[in-house]
Amino acid sequence: MLFYSITTTGAGGKGGPQRTYAVDQDAAKHFTAASFASPRVTKLLLISHLGSRRNQPPWMSDEEWARLQHINADVLPTYARAKLEADEFMTALAARRRRQGGTAAAAGPFQAINLRPGYLSDDPGTGKVVLGKTQGTGKVSRDDVADVAVRLLERDDTDGWYDLLNGDEPVDQAVERVVREKVNTVEGEDVEAMIRRLS
Repeated sequence: MLFYSITTTGAGGKGGPQRTYAVDQDAAKHFTAASFASPRVTKLLLISHLGSRRNQPPWMSDEEWARLQHINADVLPTYARAKLEADEFMTALAARRRRQGGTAAAAGPFQAINLRPGYLSDDPGTGKVVLGKTQGTGKVSRDDVADVAVRLLERDDTDGWYDLLNGDEPVDQAVERVVREKVNTVEGEDVEAMIRRLS
């Protein structure tokens, strides 16, 4: 079994809009399309950011949502648009593939995992996180992001969007919980509109 894991946080809003779109949108979409087209690829993990969404999720306060909107519109607008495009592209392809029900040559089981951390820090990993539905802002160490990514990829039952911040729950327990509770923070987004627009 083969899988690809891509982490498209390289541009980080730096280097101008052209570089940001090239790394965080275009490269991510090309990698995603290639992964879905290959029957040998069964898993894809895309690292996005916590605020990459169009609609306020039901678990997030108005104040938290306003802060995210400010970041997306005023602080890192190009980065936010690029990430959202890549996230919606993967989500649309995953939804379309599930509807194919394995009838097409490359439409077997596929895990499309969207890991969505808050502000990345260089602090040492804590091994403890908030995973799934989180508050609107916060930070998480790069070490803990990598740890969670590996844990999600190791399993055969992870799929969908997972928001991530540092917190109090051990990583292994957090991953087990979101799987058991079928957490998917795409909740509140219009997946049908993504399919119509992008797939």
